[in-house]
Amino acid sequence: MTQNDARKFLVFGATGFQGGAIARRLLAEGRPVRGFSRTAGGSPASPPPVEGLEHVFGDLGDRDAVKRAFEGVTHAAVVLPQVYDHETVLAHATNVAEAAREAGVTRLVFNGNTRIPAAKTTFSGFETRRAAEAVLAESGVPTVFVRPPVYLDNLFSPFSGPALVRDGVLAFPLPPHVRVAWLPHVDLADATAAALTTGADVAGRVFDLGGKEVVTGPELAEAFGAAFGRPVQYVPLEPAQFEGGLAQVFGPETAAGIAGTYKWAATEEGADSLVGDPDGLERALGVSLTPLAEWISAQPWHIWAEAPART
Repeated sequence: MTQNDARKFLVFGATGFQGGAIARRLLAEGRPVRGFSRTAGGSPASPPPVEGLEHVFGDLGDRDAVKRAFEGVTHAAVVLPQVYDHETVLAHATNVAEAAREAGVTRLVFNGNTRIPAAKTTFSGFETRRAAEAVLAESGVPTVFVRPPVYLDNLFSPFSGPALVRDGVLAFPLPPHVRVAWLPHVDLADATAAALTTGADVAGRVFDLGGKEVVTGPELAEAFGAAFGRPVQYVPLEPAQFEGGLAQVFGPETAAGIAGTYKWAATEEGADSLVGDPDGLERALGVSLTPLAEWISAQPWHIWAEAPART
């Protein structure tokens, strides 16, 4: 058995959209993959199950469950749930670090699901992830840190899809001038798989992930309009309005954690926090990013034609 044949991959959140994309990418490469999730999914909002995936279920707050998930694992793609209580996040990160170290994991890719400003802020969305990164960096487990900007797939959702398709409105909580390297899940999966498997010494590195193009809100709306064959207007949402809508679905703590990252990006200091270096990322990880127009054209937007919008 070769060294590569002995690899075993663990993917957190494999019943979700991001983790599912990563699991599918690794399975397509012929890798043995185990998924770790809190629940089996199966709700109407869940993605289809990943075929060929071994799966275990448990809570990140359960140290024994996390250790069981890591048994026999050599490589892991880790993401945290949308929790922004500092002590809870520290406990989750500590459980991951201890389990990965005991299992002898040789590479861990941690996705905090956000960019992180260089200087500390008052926003829990950044500071809890900064703290989690620190725990893993000090764990002794060879860890790569990936920091995405905003996921393009968020627009293909009940929150944005119906308005885009029916009304020609792209509403998002960022000012029109803010440039974003919108990242598709497929590119997240490719970058994560590359970071897990590359022969280069990437332990300790931070990769600011991003998509092929860096665009403003109106430029993104124009790209949608070109794909749809009709005008699409960009409408900037007030962060407070956005947070209120999130609170109805996820609760106030999670809403504040998520909305805070957009409040930061709307400031002069944070205005460039969501841009990227597509060419540099492609060179560093050996990936090919998906052109924006290609991603838009590949989605079945017709499903939102009659679907009720969620606000």
